[in-house]
Amino acid sequence: MNDRSIQLLREGRLHDPHDVLGVHADAGVWHVRHLAPAASSVSVVCADAKIPMNRLDDRLFAVDLDREPPGPLRLEVTLPDGAAHEIASPWSFPPEIADEDLYLFNEGRLLRAWQVLGAQPRTREGVAGVRFACWAPNAERVSVIGDFNEWDGRAHPMTSRGASGVWELFVPGVGAGALYKFEIRNRASGAVFAKSDPYARRFERRPGTAAQVEGPGQFGWGDDAWLAARATRDWLHAPLNAYEVHAGSWKRHPDGRFYSYRELADHLVPYVLHMGYTHVELLPISEHPLDESWGYQTTGYFAATSRFGTPDDLRHFVDTCHRAGLGVILDWVPGHFPRDAWALSAFDGTSLYEHADPRLGLHHEWGTHVFNYGRPEVRSFLLSSACYWLDEFHFDGLRVDAVASMLYLDYSRKAGEWVPNRFGGRENLEAVDFLRELNLVVHRDFAGALTFAEESTAWPMVSRPTYVGGLGFSMKWNMGWMHDTLAYLAQDPVHRRYHHDRLTFGQVYAYSENFLLPLSHDEVVHGKHSLLDKMPGDTWQKFANLRLLLAVQATTPGKKLLFMGGEFGQGREWRDGAGLDWDLLDVAWHRGTQACARDLNRLYRDTPALHELDFESEGFRWIDCHDAEQSVISFVRRDRAGGFVVVAANFTPVPRHAYRLGVPAAGHYREILNTDSAYYGGSNVGNGAGVESRPMDWMGFADAIELVLPPLSLVMLAPTASSR
Repeated sequence: MNDRSIQLLREGRLHDPHDVLGVHADAGVWHVRHLAPAASSVSVVCADAKIPMNRLDDRLFAVDLDREPPGPLRLEVTLPDGAAHEIASPWSFPPEIADEDLYLFNEGRLLRAWQVLGAQPRTREGVAGVRFACWAPNAERVSVIGDFNEWDGRAHPMTSRGASGVWELFVPGVGAGALYKFEIRNRASGAVFAKSDPYARRFERRPGTAAQVEGPGQFGWGDDAWLAARATRDWLHAPLNAYEVHAGSWKRHPDGRFYSYRELADHLVPYVLHMGYTHVELLPISEHPLDESWGYQTTGYFAATSRFGTPDDLRHFVDTCHRAGLGVILDWVPGHFPRDAWALSAFDGTSLYEHADPRLGLHHEWGTHVFNYGRPEVRSFLLSSACYWLDEFHFDGLRVDAVASMLYLDYSRKAGEWVPNRFGGRENLEAVDFLRELNLVVHRDFAGALTFAEESTAWPMVSRPTYVGGLGFSMKWNMGWMHDTLAYLAQDPVHRRYHHDRLTFGQVYAYSENFLLPLSHDEVVHGKHSLLDKMPGDTWQKFANLRLLLAVQATTPGKKLLFMGGEFGQGREWRDGAGLDWDLLDVAWHRGTQACARDLNRLYRDTPALHELDFESEGFRWIDCHDAEQSVISFVRRDRAGGFVVVAANFTPVPRHAYRLGVPAAGHYREILNTDSAYYGGSNVGNGAGVESRPMDWMGFADAIELVLPPLSLVMLAPTASSR
């Protein structure tokens, strides 16, 4: 060991401690070196003796032997209090990450990076421990620190894997549950700082920020039948109605504690089944430090938040959903990450995951960093994160947050605050490539899994295949429908005639994408009011309008999503710090709204005409979209076999008697839904046993019916079996 290596080791700047520490033979002499800053003495353990080592400085011990010690090298370490324990030397175990994995990582094509980097419990040569690995290409030294070495960066310096930028060390004796971080010394500045592991699969409870070694999963999945069915499911023509849930505030215990993943399995799953939804969509449950961010300020891209339990507890929740016939969608956030100093931000002292130029790397609106999608290792990180949730937790899809912010370089930026792409445009070409690759990987590797884009602009072909130039998402959130419909219903009914186009314009573009119609969490916070409180009028009118809104969503082409609380008319805005106001169900108005939502969900799920042709114009035909004067719309929804239902909605508090509609077939029509039913809290105006058509050339149809349209209500009619 030359003087230069000793000096670098002492300064904490040696790139390859394996070249110095452990056992090294030279001309019949075996040099043994070990770092133990907390020890008072260290001895080499041989079969027949313990050989004391010499202390060279405050942490380096050394001894020369005339025979090779048994491998792996074992040492007895004595602490100042006299306690002694036997360990295996970390530097007896050479780096083991395969060159091929490092190559794929550097190429942006390592899709299971959580199995390579981070903390990997394993047994080597009969010795149990953890292999730690960290990507920090601009570091001069990386050490793993934790509760197993007094958080001392001098104890376990890692070995550089050269140009890959990865540092690696196997630490014997460390097991599941150990807390750890990486201590990094920047090459240029010499600054030393501690960072949480970007690939950690578990973290300690907030406000702590240390990663926690996650042992092998012990969970026994029971959802094989679900996954097999999902793989062959015709999702384009199947019902999808998601109940969007914030796990921390759906319900709370009386003392304010969160419901755990397992408690949600016990309480949320039966509720969602009873209400007739097909899927649960969870707001981000990846680890995050701030409750008020709702999970959108993610710091643990491979870790289920410890707020609600262990990773196996989350697996239990998903498995329970699947066994009950419910899909589970995860809200995933690859568009930005927080600037916390202990997390991804300036990870190795440089802009590693983000752009160095703030015109590219900062979201001023959110105070967050933008990922550098052009860096291959960042793509490996993000693609692996997506695969992790689908692989390890069996999620059925990813809702990708804030896609518009990824696609546009000038998103929420003023002139001079952004940098054009190489062609002079505003499109983030690297983000486009990343999103296409993400969708290719998900649809290729996870049969039947879906991806959903929260994309609020007119970017073309978001939900069209990549081979025709699309981004490749399964579906796109229809933000235009949401904003137009809510803006229309917020109008006093007397003024709605002047805004009729907000109801009808959506059909102009309805089949340009595979649309999902969201009434999401974003619409019931930050002064926007709850869905109920958005509605004008007195109490009766507010609830009638809300039931009408839910019915319009259920009958309009497109898959569905509703944020929790909307189904029973939550009165106040959503608060993340408390459970929903479930005691409102003691009030008849709210019970009626919940019953209406339940019946709408079941009708949507069980009526092919309401879901089979959601994405095809053949599934929809206007009967009359021009009756602005009376604020009425009417249309037909069809299924692939020719079955149909007739829908008419009256957006005024005035009942319409003898309202004539053209219909596709002669015969008797029965009312299968009326949101004005007394059962839902309405005035019980309707069409009783149904209506009979008569031959008449009306609205382009050969037959017509005359209805009573209840006030502020939607009615749905289906032809009886005798109708032709």
